[in-house]
Amino acid sequence: MIFHQALRRELSYTTGGVFLVLVTIMVTTLVIRILGFAANGAVNPEDAVVLIALATLGYLAVLLTVSLFVATLIVLVRWYKDSEMIVWFASGLSITNLIRPVLQFATPLIIIIALLALFIWPWANRESTLISQRFQQRDDVSMVSAGQFKESAKAERVFFIEELDIDKGEVKNIFVADSKNGKLSVAVSSTGYIQNSEGGEKSIVLKKGRRYEGEPTQPDFRILEFEEYSTKIRSKETLAPAPRDREKTIHELMNEPNPAFINPSRAELLWRIGLPLMALGLVLIAIPLAYVNPRLGNYTAMLYAVLIYLIYSNLLNLTQNFVSQGKISVFVGIWPIHVLAFLIAFALIRNRINPSLKWWRRQLPSVFSSK
Repeated sequence: MIFHQALRRELSYTTGGVFLVLVTIMVTTLVIRILGFAANGAVNPEDAVVLIALATLGYLAVLLTVSLFVATLIVLVRWYKDSEMIVWFASGLSITNLIRPVLQFATPLIIIIALLALFIWPWANRESTLISQRFQQRDDVSMVSAGQFKESAKAERVFFIEELDIDKGEVKNIFVADSKNGKLSVAVSSTGYIQNSEGGEKSIVLKKGRRYEGEPTQPDFRILEFEEYSTKIRSKETLAPAPRDREKTIHELMNEPNPAFINPSRAELLWRIGLPLMALGLVLIAIPLAYVNPRLGNYTAMLYAVLIYLIYSNLLNLTQNFVSQGKISVFVGIWPIHVLAFLIAFALIRNRINPSLKWWRRQLPSVFSSK
């Protein structure tokens, strides 16, 4: 049908445009945020692009949900404003005939939203955490470069090595500055070597050098000469912490062995399942919400849309918190919000079918409302 094809075509173009705008805003925000982390030493600047891409992938489900809702509103509002809906209704069609073509367009996107929320979201979060932890737990020798000052992972030590031979484990002209408990210690030596110990520990051993402790102007300042001085540059390997709820797979959430984490895992599962259901509910609400009087031509519906989305998403997050705290069961919390959204969509559609009747009579079957 011509109307159906035109509707799906406009929905495709508008959804794509809204999605690109939202992605641009998201990427811009992430660039500022992650570059700030890189400047503070929390993440590796070389990993910034990867972290931005992973964060964007993680939020694609939310962006698609908003894009689908806003695009449906924009297209239908324009159709009302340009009197195209009058042609639709004059052809013997009603607002209920819009549901099928809109859902035909929205269903593939809702499936994509479900896949993104169930699988891509935890994977992207887990990869981002691993990259950040790998940088924070890195050993100091991995940062040492010949002829450059390098700061340790915890900002407690500064290295300078003029010459470095990693294969032979030899270093020359070493400068090491330590700052612990408010005391400064500087060690210098012309030669040294890298020492590997049992358990994965690694140290730099300075040979025949000097060590300066304290401030030169203070009475406790000391100059010590040593034959060998060892400074640890890597402790035993640190195991990666257990994944957070947002990083767990569906299988891990459903088979959580620790009783203390069962409710948070179920709450995370509720949010992931609720996202595609929210997308469906918002699309159904957008169909009657888009009504605009062609003579007025205002966009009040967009204001209502923002309020509805904020209320819907906040209620979903609130329910997730209640389930996480054990106040309600996941089986109780998963359906009321979405059922309420579907009922609101049904009431609004019935309201638009016959606006001449009082609102409460529009919700009755036609047999009763005609009397």
